[in-house]
Amino acid sequence: MAAAVRAPIPVGVNLTAIGVTADWWLESALRIEAAGFRTIWAWDHFVSRGRLTDPVLECWTLLAMTAARTRTLKVGTFVTNVMNRHPAVLARMAATIADLAPGRLDLGIGIGGHPAEHEAMGIEFPEPKERAARLEEALTVLRLLFAGGPVDFEGAWTTLERAHAFPAPDPAPRLIVGGETPAGARIAARGADALTTFAAQWDRVYPLYLEALAAAGRRRDEVSVLVAVDLSKDASWAGGSDGDLLSDLGATAARWHERGADELILHWVNPDQLDAVLAAGERAALAG
Repeated sequence: MAAAVRAPIPVGVNLTAIGVTADWWLESALRIEAAGFRTIWAWDHFVSRGRLTDPVLECWTLLAMTAARTRTLKVGTFVTNVMNRHPAVLARMAATIADLAPGRLDLGIGIGGHPAEHEAMGIEFPEPKERAARLEEALTVLRLLFAGGPVDFEGAWTTLERAHAFPAPDPAPRLIVGGETPAGARIAARGADALTTFAAQWDRVYPLYLEALAAAGRRRDEVSVLVAVDLSKDASWAGGSDGDLLSDLGATAARWHERGADELILHWVNPDQLDAVLAAGERAALAG
């Protein structure tokens, strides 16, 4: 059998937050760190899209807990919903985790996509065009407050008057826009440090992102692009036309690197998949 390929780009794990306990999540995060993965990602929903009685762990408290217990593993939101928290509150939450774990927080953010959850929780959920505009404004607010202030800002939905925001994170968390559409790619190109999209959308979104970067006067080497492969939906994780993603995770990462990705995310890893994912990471020598 041929030797496994060393992964040429960082690989992270988006670990399920549904139907599991906080203890299991933290224990799994420590195992993911030991296997050499770069980042553990958490989604940002309050209820399951399946059975409404399934337990769902809250994103930001999970990340704070995990940042406190790990030493090298980055923590990130995949992705936080711009409608769930006022951007100034989100900035202070992120800065606190960044103070605890400098350089180990990635802030993925998007427009959200589960209207039934918002209706159940009484959280506003306007049409996509408004949510996209709110996302662009939130990116501006986050950057301003990450500098510490004082900040004066008058936006369509956010007003800041001599807002101080200390401790200021150093370095500031990377702002990553979740872009599954052309509009998301353009928002990321104009105002974010990185774009993340799913493998199924790559061929459509990535070229548009490159065009939008050029239109914004930005260079490709100034930003990062992350691709997420959904293990729960993509049959190729267990063998398929693209080969087994996990039998040689390094080769999988290499293929995505050749297509333009800077990082790979194994999306929505469930308890019954975790051991296989950890073994794949060890074979790919992620920690080397």
